[in-house]
Amino acid sequence: MSTVNLSLYHVRRPPEIAPAVGAKAPLLLMLHGVRSNEDDLFSLIPYIDERFCVISIRAPLTLGPGQYGWYQVAFQPDRIERNAHELELARQRLVAFIKEAVSTYDLDPHRVYLMGFSQGAIMSLAVMLTAPQMLAGVAAMSGSLPDEVLPIAAAQEQLKDFPVIVVHGFHDDIIPIAEARRLRDYLTDLPVELDYREYPMRHQISDQSLDDVCGWLIAQLNRDKAG
Repeated sequence: MSTVNLSLYHVRRPPEIAPAVGAKAPLLLMLHGVRSNEDDLFSLIPYIDERFCVISIRAPLTLGPGQYGWYQVAFQPDRIERNAHELELARQRLVAFIKEAVSTYDLDPHRVYLMGFSQGAIMSLAVMLTAPQMLAGVAAMSGSLPDEVLPIAAAQEQLKDFPVIVVHGFHDDIIPIAEARRLRDYLTDLPVELDYREYPMRHQISDQSLDDVCGWLIAQLNRDKAG
């Protein structure tokens, strides 16, 4: 584990399998959920393909001791209210950080993947919908559609064949399964390459959902290599 002083605090695992001569390593950016921190998803490192340089980012807002968030959120009886201004600032910071990380760690700018959970999944989708040219794929776990960024979304043709996997639990009591299905329906109308899966779990990452996401990431890397 190592880190340097970039615009967002993070922890990093360099690739454990060196890229081929003349090639650069792919990047997997992990984005945690609200009131969590960079160590949460980083604990999944043993399951992540060793070809990746893995970076887990600490969200910019401090919400409590060891607790961080990308934007303020309020849970109402009938809806979840998100601070649209903070979400947009966080999206801009993520876009800037991606450029920093690729340059600083000398990574492949054409193989940048985002893997987010809950609020981190929402942020991953926000970057995907607005700056797809910066990414090679997104794994969104237990998230929802970031409606706030739709007015600045990229043209649909920029998302042609963009790989995205969405996983969600149909017992989720934080972000209901209805939100995942609304996201699924929205993405289905886009020219993306969507892999959508539901599981008998709550607001969590299960063994099966993690297995599927890791398998999907491996498939993307292998496809990149074949291409």
